[in-house]
Amino acid sequence: MKSHACARETNAVKYVLVKKEGVAGGVATWGWVQKPPPASVCNAYVRTFLLGGVDTKENVQVPALGSDSSSAGRESMLHSAIKRWYFVDGDRLEARVDDFVVDIVRGKLLIEVQVANFSAIKPKLLRLLDGHKVRLVYPIPKIKWIVHKSEATGETYGRRRSPKKGRFSDLFSELIRIPSLFSNGNLSLEVLMIEVEEIWRDDGRGSWRRKGASIEDRKLIRVFERRTFESKNDFLKFLPADLSDPFSNRNLAESLRISIAQSRKMTYSLGKIGAITSVGKNGNQILFARWKHS
Repeated sequence: MKSHACARETNAVKYVLVKKEGVAGGVATWGWVQKPPPASVCNAYVRTFLLGGVDTKENVQVPALGSDSSSAGRESMLHSAIKRWYFVDGDRLEARVDDFVVDIVRGKLLIEVQVANFSAIKPKLLRLLDGHKVRLVYPIPKIKWIVHKSEATGETYGRRRSPKKGRFSDLFSELIRIPSLFSNGNLSLEVLMIEVEEIWRDDGRGSWRRKGASIEDRKLIRVFERRTFESKNDFLKFLPADLSDPFSNRNLAESLRISIAQSRKMTYSLGKIGAITSVGKNGNQILFARWKHS
């Protein structure tokens, strides 16, 4: 079995397209891996591949760059479980639309599940939103369990509950990457509050914060709540009812009991969406007011 690789840079992130030939049925398997590119330069033939497209000269399926699978060619357990949970009769799974494979097609609505990194799916959304209604589904762990997995034996042990509790406002850590995409009215967002089990492999190659453990995968346990955001008024629900206009980032942070950094992500995103506007300053603090339908 032969393999080839090609580097590509998208949003300042380098990816490698890995191809394995000789797969049964004459279909070659491709996958995007985020790592430093090889020293060799892509040949002209490989550069003709579209992200998520099909090469017509050869029976080759090319996965979309921007998927959140945990490795090339393998979908993460959390992503797969949310798709199954979201699926209803009549839906089409992994359906091809334009040059992409879409998680779920429900009538004229395209549904994409993204468990992390909105920057990765931004190029795909930009293409699909030009002529299609798209819903982005994003899960936030309200409750997270951590399970260790032995590198030597593969056995799991030591299940414990993480002290960190997710909340709806955590969305803005990702939404800050794509707020301008809501401008044409074709994009909606659904946030799921979930309980999840995170598997830490004790391989010594992970973050020092996890004492060297790598996150191998995440398992969906249950969905607590879901909220859909389609309009400016929907996004205004993130603002507390007792927060009066005009308000500053500090006012918002104090009202929601979040950090100033997080409140700045909120006001930036809400401003780009058009749900709030800047109305002046109080000293060095920018003041904001809610959008009002005229």
